[in-house]
Amino acid sequence: MVTDPLVARMRPFGTTIFAEMSALATRTGAVNLGQGFPDTDGPPEMLEAAVRAIRDGRNQYPPGPGIPELRAAIAAHQRDFWGLEYDPDGEVLVTAGATEAIAAAILAMCEAGDEVVCFEPYYDSYAASIALAGAVRRPVTLRPSDGGYSFDPDELRAAFGPRTRLVLLNSPHNPTGKVFTAEELALIAGLCLEHDAVAVTDEVYEHLVFDGAHVPLAGLPGMRDRTVQISSAGKTFSCTGWKVGWVCGPAALVSAVLRVKQFLTFVNAAPQQPAVAVALGLPRSYFTGFRDSLRDKRDRLCAGLADAGFGVLRPAGTYFVTADITPLGGSDGVEFCRSLPERCGVVAVPTQVFYDDVAAGRRLIRFAFCKRDEVLDEAVARLRKLSAA
Repeated sequence: MVTDPLVARMRPFGTTIFAEMSALATRTGAVNLGQGFPDTDGPPEMLEAAVRAIRDGRNQYPPGPGIPELRAAIAAHQRDFWGLEYDPDGEVLVTAGATEAIAAAILAMCEAGDEVVCFEPYYDSYAASIALAGAVRRPVTLRPSDGGYSFDPDELRAAFGPRTRLVLLNSPHNPTGKVFTAEELALIAGLCLEHDAVAVTDEVYEHLVFDGAHVPLAGLPGMRDRTVQISSAGKTFSCTGWKVGWVCGPAALVSAVLRVKQFLTFVNAAPQQPAVAVALGLPRSYFTGFRDSLRDKRDRLCAGLADAGFGVLRPAGTYFVTADITPLGGSDGVEFCRSLPERCGVVAVPTQVFYDDVAAGRRLIRFAFCKRDEVLDEAVARLRKLSAA
């Protein structure tokens, strides 16, 4: 009998914290502010386009790189919003969400023993994808600073070395909500150039920046030809279950990602692809209106968490706010989050599971604010019980 068939490099990775906490919410009936999915649907034009595509018979395998109209829409979006020019035939690839794009990029470009510089806390698939490639992660810790997060430039410089192959950058950043500044991005770009490293940028929250501005790393001098830029429809258009993502970059890098992607999912989401093309062509008012709505929700939840007694780290972007449990007597985020549904009927996610340096995140937890206002208000009302106890 095979007792442990799992390869050694994947044994540290159990059930994701998102699955655990969402199951806990279902089991207890708690308000789920853990997993980052909205509780409303995306723009009706997009939804109707998907229905129309299904009825029109667009239900078989799409082209491997993605349907032409979606690749053209992605290229137009990059040009119109960020001033980046990509050829839809060869420099744009449609993937099964950003998660597949990240995994395919790492698997395509990392040999065993290569090093990947990344910022922690990191989305959990990053560590798993690096392990699958047999590569080594070199984390640089984001630490609370002046109500947000920052990193030590010297620590970043020290993370680079002769085996550095990739830099994995998520901005706006999950789970901290940090939006990397122009100065920080210039430092990252300079180190990529100095060490001949490729940048893989996860920009799925590109349109959810509330303070500051989103600056794609690919737009910095010398970076377009060494950046794999990744985004998706899930967060911008509230369709996280569709799993439609994309990769943009120079043809050589995109071709490498496609070589791997074709043996992961091959293709995906045939009727959703034309619908996402429609969504990307919506007027600017959609994008600004959606951002403003999420900013209001951020402010609503931040105020409520502060009122409940948490130390709030106000995010500059994304769906999420992190909070320090120390003022409420907490010392371990995992223990705190596992007890929270019973204590007050709310689910959050402990961010320490996204760190190599567990101590740096032990007292921090993450709440999602991409929910209806009445859901946020109910969660806050329940969380106030903590400070009253």
